[in-house]
Amino acid sequence: MAQTSPLFEFTPEEKDALRERYAAQQALLSPYACHDEDALRERQENYLDPDVYLGRPPFVVDVEKIVHNPFYSRCADKTQVFSLVRNDDITRRSFHLQVVSRVGRTIGMALGLNLDLIEAIAVGHDLGHTPFGHEGEHLLSGIYRSRTGRYFNHNVHSVRLLRTMANTNLCLQTYSGILSHCGEKAFLEYRPAPCDSFEQLDRIMDECYLDQSNIADLRPSTLEGCVVRISDIIAYAGKDRQDAERIHLKELGSYAESPLVGALNHQIIYNVTRNIIKNSLGKDYIAMDEEVFAAIDAIRKENFREIYGSPFVRERIAPVGQMMELLYLRFIDDIQRGDESSPIFRHHANNAFMRYDYSWELEHRPDDVVVDYIASMTDDYFVELFAHLFPDNPLNKQISYVPYFSGTQR
Repeated sequence: MAQTSPLFEFTPEEKDALRERYAAQQALLSPYACHDEDALRERQENYLDPDVYLGRPPFVVDVEKIVHNPFYSRCADKTQVFSLVRNDDITRRSFHLQVVSRVGRTIGMALGLNLDLIEAIAVGHDLGHTPFGHEGEHLLSGIYRSRTGRYFNHNVHSVRLLRTMANTNLCLQTYSGILSHCGEKAFLEYRPAPCDSFEQLDRIMDECYLDQSNIADLRPSTLEGCVVRISDIIAYAGKDRQDAERIHLKELGSYAESPLVGALNHQIIYNVTRNIIKNSLGKDYIAMDEEVFAAIDAIRKENFREIYGSPFVRERIAPVGQMMELLYLRFIDDIQRGDESSPIFRHHANNAFMRYDYSWELEHRPDDVVVDYIASMTDDYFVELFAHLFPDNPLNKQISYVPYFSGTQR
């Protein structure tokens, strides 16, 4: 309900001053930026206030809707790369979101782009990630596909989570940036691709569910979304190396030399960001020099070989695949039996914070309900839930955490 107290009202003079300041800020934006007036929501009726200059323009609203969502809080205990490690200095998903936002806003500020849209895309882009990072994503997708013929992808699920499960009613431009953010593949140039309606967004998502190869061809609809996509790579390339050093997986000095952009996190961020700004000023696309692209792509590929594909990363969660399948089938059975004492009802479908009526999907598409639930879990919740539901299963003994004082961490 709108506030009516004078404590919350602005005088005409104050409104004029705020209006002028907002207009001046908008006038500084690049002609290729996404302007606030272009923001498009599915349900616009509650966002018709003409006084957006009073501090809550449309993409600021999107940022607040995302960061105040319970699913955002869970990112603090979702693995970025290293699972089952007791170390408060190891990056979790929530910190990665903030680093992507910071890198993206640095680039966007220099290029005259909409910083609020960049922040909204950045803080929401990985909310659909499963527990146990990309390994967990691949495991869940395998189970889901074997039963439904559809793929699970965290970028698509991030949009489903925010748009459907959490019912946030974000702007189309924010959803498009989140859907198209995947930074697992680098490009020399990033050019926006149209996504002009929510119907088109639905079609793109459906195509990704049916054919995973469509993910690689996604492009955000705005230059701001393109900035977030490259910022995702910049944010994890050096930071994952820092984390690997902290757990003695690989020393920073043992990577291949990259004299052009450096090997350390701060060097990579500074040099690549600077080159992108230099090559993108006044252009309708985001670009970098070929030599810089080759260097950052080499770093990314080396990380995949030396870090993400290492036995430490994969073998630590080897039991998770079997555990996930047992949980998945257990919840399918609970739904079919209508067992509302099951955690899938108490902790998910009937949870008080859930802003979505699962009635139809519980009856017609139970796999989607189960996937939503498992993907929303944190690492620790997953482990404890399995132990609670399957206390005598020997898989419990195969899960072990690297403790704080194990002598294998810095």
